[in-house]
Amino acid sequence: MSGRRKVSNPLALAVMGLLQEKPMHPYEMASTLREREMESVFKLSTGTLYDTVESLARHGWIEPHSTVREGNRPQRTVYAHTGHGRQEFVGWLDEIIRTPDPEFPRFLSAVTYLGALGPERAEEALAERTRRLQEQIDRTASALEQVTRAHGLPRLFMIEMEYALHMARAELAWAHATAQEIRTGTLAWPVPADDEEARS
Repeated sequence: MSGRRKVSNPLALAVMGLLQEKPMHPYEMASTLREREMESVFKLSTGTLYDTVESLARHGWIEPHSTVREGNRPQRTVYAHTGHGRQEFVGWLDEIIRTPDPEFPRFLSAVTYLGALGPERAEEALAERTRRLQEQIDRTASALEQVTRAHGLPRLFMIEMEYALHMARAELAWAHATAQEIRTGTLAWPVPADDEEARS
C-alpha cells in the first residue's frame, strides 16, 4: 500500500502532522521540528523541506492558505491541508502504526558483530554509547519540558518525543547492562577463529 502512495517521504509525514496543528510556512515547520528535537527522526534541511512541501502541493495534499511578511523578510507562503491530503495522511498514518515494518538501523547491524571488537574494546564502546545516550535523553527531556511550557501544546502533539525518550531509555538500559556483563565476565566471549587455528 505505501509503495503506491504518490508521496511516501517520511519528512512529508512530519509536514502533514505539523499542519494538523495549524497552517504554517516552511520556515516555521523547520523551526518547530528543530525545537522538538526531531532532526534525529527526519533528515531535515532547508532544501529537502522545501522539496517536500512542493511535492505535497503538486499532488494536492496541501495548498497555499495565506501569505505573511515578518519585518524585512521576504513574503512567505503559509500552507494548510486539503481534504484529499488529510484523508491520505490519516490513511498513511494508520497503516504505519498498525503494521510493524522491518527497520535496519546501523546500531543493530554493528551489534551483530560486537564480538569482533574484543571484550575490552566492546565494553569501552558500549560505555561511551551510554554516556552519549544519557546526554541525548537529557536534551530531549529538557526540550520536551520547554516546548510544553512555552507553547502549552496538548500532550498528544508531543507524544513522539515521549516515544523517543522511552526508546532511548530502553537502549540505555540494555547498553549499560551489556557493558556490565562484559566487565564482570558474565557474557561469554568466544575465542577468535585465528587464535584457534594458531593453537592447532
